[in-house]
Amino acid sequence: MPNTMQSMFQLDGKVALVTGASRGIGASIARGLAEFGARVVLCGRHQETLDNVAGEFDESGLEATGIAANMGNIDDIQALVERSVGVYGGLDIIVNNAAANPVFGPLQDTEQRAFDKIIDVNLKGPFELCKLAYPILKARGGGSIIHIGSIGGHKPEPDIGIYSVSKAAIISLTKAMAQDWGADNIRVNAICPGLIRTRFSEALWLDDKVSERFETNIPLGRIGEPEDIAGLAVFLASNASSYCSGACYLVDGGYSIN
Repeated sequence: MPNTMQSMFQLDGKVALVTGASRGIGASIARGLAEFGARVVLCGRHQETLDNVAGEFDESGLEATGIAANMGNIDDIQALVERSVGVYGGLDIIVNNAAANPVFGPLQDTEQRAFDKIIDVNLKGPFELCKLAYPILKARGGGSIIHIGSIGGHKPEPDIGIYSVSKAAIISLTKAMAQDWGADNIRVNAICPGLIRTRFSEALWLDDKVSERFETNIPLGRIGEPEDIAGLAVFLASNASSYCSGACYLVDGGYSIN
């Protein structure tokens, strides 16, 4: 019997790993995946916070487990994959959402330590996580990898230059992975949000001049919310997007049109 359109979005039996899942975009994506039937590993830096989020999922009848890991630490990443497989028996969906941006200002003020942290967490961490997950996804017949990029990856945003550079690299990594791993039925896509109202981006949306610049140039007339990203993530994780790979999806209210 052919799949119905509704069933194509269902994630029953799938295991998803979402980094940066303790709040904001990551938490919203994790909840969306769980609501469509996935068992979700919530990854963040603080176990207590993750346990609280997992408890909220449980109260809603959703399946989630928190596993703390620093995405800038390869030992943590390896332990994260091993523990995830130990809890749920495998992995089918990877969402690389965790990110770092410890500097806000012109490029010349970016110290080497800040540069290294941005690249380690935003680029190297996702690469290493996906390398470790690759044989697991392949053995299960394929899977979906979703990188969270940024509109800054298409055009550098003022005062977050190296962050923008890291997101340009993650877009390129998305295409390279999609090219290499497509034969194993592993789809790799990127979601590139515009300005989303999260704690991570509050240096931007709390700045009146920056906020006004964005809102003036957003056709939909508002700053985005974390929930605006979750629906697309569910689509890209599910069989509804079975012919989508190597693409970058802008979620910015139309800001990039200008």
